[in-house]
Amino acid sequence: MIHPRTQRPGLLRRTLLRAAVSALVLTSAAPAIVHAQEDYPSREITLVLPFGPGGIADITARVVAEALGRKLGKQIVIMNQPGAAGSVAARAALNAPADGYTLALLSNGTAISVPLFENLQFDPLKDFVPVSSLAYFDFVFVTKEGGAFKTLADVLAAAKAKPGALNVGTINVGSSQNLAAELFKSTAGVDFTIIPYKATPDLLVALLGGELDVIIDSQTALKAALEQGQATALASSGPTRSRLLPDLATAQEQGVEGFDVTSWNAIFAPTGTPQLIVEKLNAALTEVLAEPAIQERFADLGVEARSSTPQEIGDRLAADIEKWGAVIEKAGIPKQ
Repeated sequence: MIHPRTQRPGLLRRTLLRAAVSALVLTSAAPAIVHAQEDYPSREITLVLPFGPGGIADITARVVAEALGRKLGKQIVIMNQPGAAGSVAARAALNAPADGYTLALLSNGTAISVPLFENLQFDPLKDFVPVSSLAYFDFVFVTKEGGAFKTLADVLAAAKAKPGALNVGTINVGSSQNLAAELFKSTAGVDFTIIPYKATPDLLVALLGGELDVIIDSQTALKAALEQGQATALASSGPTRSRLLPDLATAQEQGVEGFDVTSWNAIFAPTGTPQLIVEKLNAALTEVLAEPAIQERFADLGVEARSSTPQEIGDRLAADIEKWGAVIEKAGIPKQ
């Protein structure tokens, strides 16, 4: 290797010239990059959802997208990409430039998918940066109206008296509801039989027909049955009472210490998205989700509109991955 001091004068001049040009290009580009970030957004934004149209996550995302679009002055387009435990939606977002114009909806289901699926094809902690939470919702323990159980204490007493005899229904194995039932068993120190069904209507038919003693699902999914007097809510699953069900005591209040299940969804951006853009999106979402009209619309759907800092929702995702991984392992649920 030739030491710089021994290089030929012409070669040294060309080397220095190239270095100067490169520095000039970088210096000239920097203001343009900052300007583009400050002018964000200058065109429509796509929000990719790992769910099909019509569900609660889709509806709430569309409500937020419309309001956020008005706030930012550009349309937010929803792209539904269900399938493969969220991998289809994640890959669609990650294949786009990390410039803030393609965002992804991640959820409690994402946290479950990490330990549950063998080949998830993306790592939410490495591939995405958090922006803000959108919505939170608890699950409710529900029994048949006029049935044998009047309180959660009745359910616990029956489960302890005859281990395994009680039938508790949830939707699919590995769902948030299903894992909530598994966590409840271990936290409460009781044993019962968890029976998975394909969808909430199947759960309700089984409950009303006497095949199930208790079901665990979202307030949203069970709202009609509760309002029509077909079913009775025994407890909510969160650490504190839901703002939407202030008269319903939590499982913790009723003696099941440490039981805490709250589902959520949130907006994330591909890793590499400029921090200035993340901050701008977070500030806009914080304002939008605090709007009374948005709060009321979400409450009608059975969910709580609530923003967060990027750090808060990022920490929640990491904590839930660890939490549900432990539940899956203890329950012996095989990787899919």
